[in-house]
Amino acid sequence: MILYDYWRSSAAYRVRIALNLKGIAHERVAIDLVQGAQRAPDYVARNPQGLVPALDTGSAILTQSLAIIDYLDTAYPAPAILPTDPTARAQVLAQALVIAADIHPIDNLRVLNQLTAQFGADQAARETWYRHWIIEGLTALEAMTADLPGPFLGGTAPNLADICLVPQLYNARRFAVPLDAWPRLVAADAAASAVPEIAAAHPDRVKPTAA
Repeated sequence: MILYDYWRSSAAYRVRIALNLKGIAHERVAIDLVQGAQRAPDYVARNPQGLVPALDTGSAILTQSLAIIDYLDTAYPAPAILPTDPTARAQVLAQALVIAADIHPIDNLRVLNQLTAQFGADQAARETWYRHWIIEGLTALEAMTADLPGPFLGGTAPNLADICLVPQLYNARRFAVPLDAWPRLVAADAAASAVPEIAAAHPDRVKPTAA
């Protein structure tokens, strides 16, 4: 398998975690979003959205991180990332989508860049925008998960919600968002980040040497 990713991309980070948890051998090809490599014709031919990640399975090229993870969980069932019980599965998906559908899409690099290009937002305004949406989303997610058994959001093992949470809190720290209001999420992040397979996916472990 070949994973096309960018070291700081939250979506690519999720897929790196899933691949590692599943123990799936893969090659990484870096797509530098800052330099615009995602718009190169050969990459757009792989992913018409010009986004990362993309996963070449050898028989197909898959895009969208949660779709890729669903494929991995179906094709490589152990260890499971999503529950098989329909109600539990829906609840985990809802938790993951708070991040993947509600926070991340309006806080990612292309949106922040568009705020500057279209509205003249400076760095302070970009950071205010980012913090607003992450605070709103994580406050909701804390309430959704406060009563779940630990140490992970998935209980005794990390699940899809944990896979989405770890990259999101990494980015929250980058933007100096105080995390004190979300003790359940912080505890789950700490537990997940201590798992060797998840730690190996951390941006600092995969960043280019010149970054």
